[in-house]
Amino acid sequence: MRSRAGDRQRLDLTAGWAKSGGMTSARPFLDHEFDESLFTTLAGQAGGSDLTDHAEAAEPANGLRHLAALSASKVADGLIDPKLVLSWLLTHLGAGAGVTGLLVPVREAGALLPQLFAARPVHRMARRKWAWAGGAFVQGAAAAGIALAGWTMAGAAAGWTILGLLALLAVARSVCSVSYKDLLGKTVGKTRRGAVTGAASSAASGAVILFALALMTGIANREGLVLGAIALAALAWVSAAVVMARLDEEDRLGTGGDTPLGQLALLWRRPQLGRFVLARLLLVGTALAPPYLVILASTAGDGALEALGALVLASAAASLLSSFVWGRLSDRSSRKVLILSGVAGGVALALALGLHAAGLAGRYWAMPAVLFVLMIAYHGVRQGRSTYLVDRAGEGDRATYTAVANTAVGVGLLAAGAGAAALASWGVALVIGVFAVMCGAGAALALGLDEVEEGA
Repeated sequence: MRSRAGDRQRLDLTAGWAKSGGMTSARPFLDHEFDESLFTTLAGQAGGSDLTDHAEAAEPANGLRHLAALSASKVADGLIDPKLVLSWLLTHLGAGAGVTGLLVPVREAGALLPQLFAARPVHRMARRKWAWAGGAFVQGAAAAGIALAGWTMAGAAAGWTILGLLALLAVARSVCSVSYKDLLGKTVGKTRRGAVTGAASSAASGAVILFALALMTGIANREGLVLGAIALAALAWVSAAVVMARLDEEDRLGTGGDTPLGQLALLWRRPQLGRFVLARLLLVGTALAPPYLVILASTAGDGALEALGALVLASAAASLLSSFVWGRLSDRSSRKVLILSGVAGGVALALALGLHAAGLAGRYWAMPAVLFVLMIAYHGVRQGRSTYLVDRAGEGDRATYTAVANTAVGVGLLAAGAGAAALASWGVALVIGVFAVMCGAGAALALGLDEVEEGA
């Protein structure tokens, strides 16, 4: 365990090295003593560290920078959610169902598929923070453009303009995603990474809950509220870029990695990576099932708009209550978090089918309760797979592993989404049942993953 005196000694040594021309000294986020105290409260005491001496000395300040930047980014994600917020906006602007239906596929595919090609240039960068900060800034600029288009345009022109800007936002997000796990691994110790990302998710959920409540209560003009939220998302992303640009990251050149096709070959050359990706693919049911639960509730008697509002609130509340807990559990065993999340997702979806069969799916409490449990499972899957991937990969492999995994999952998401849409013609309950089985199979497959956290 690292002592405070040891940290001070490292800071002094690092500062001396910097003065002699070695590197920039560790910069505090607020104050060295306060940074260390606050970060230890949030993330716990450090265990065995895989960081350099300089990175260990700068870890408290860097951890708080990660928390601030990631919280702002996650707030922005919630405020511009294409499944709900942008879908409502395009419908309100009269863009047409065809354009509106492309929002989620463009967002998901654009954020995941380019990562295989972004990994090599990102890996060549000595400081990956500039990739993340640049991606966040472009996301902010795209969100500002979406808000402007919503204010000044209507009809198909507004729809296609917003869709194009969303595609730009998604590609910028893919750069952030492929660089972040490597960046987190360089600057935050293995036993604290889950706590940092989990705390950011929980902190961001408060703002999204307020937004959901405002939408549900109608305290302001809905169009103005939505466009204002999108503009606020733009500001949040730019702020996140500024914070991440101040991260104290050491220079470390990479080789650039293999070609895109060579990177995909890792899925069968490294069996544990292939098993992880397959387990993650099976667990996508936690992400794809919520809209079908909304349909199930609507057909049972609830209004669609009220069901959508409950979905936003349930997701944000589940994130607020569970993300930090999942993060701390992931620091102990991200493998077990994936298993527990898969089981919880399967149970939630089976409960939805039971309520439907009993004629209770339309009750006021039924679908919100199921959605809440399912969203807890969803955030567990997100937290577990993120922490597992960072801890699984070595120093030189994180960007490549991230790109390969996310590209494969991106293709799988598109295929699973198309398959679910086709199955829905046979009945929504059938789709939910398939997702429940997938969650259980994903949990079973995760049993065969290696433990990658120390002391798990």
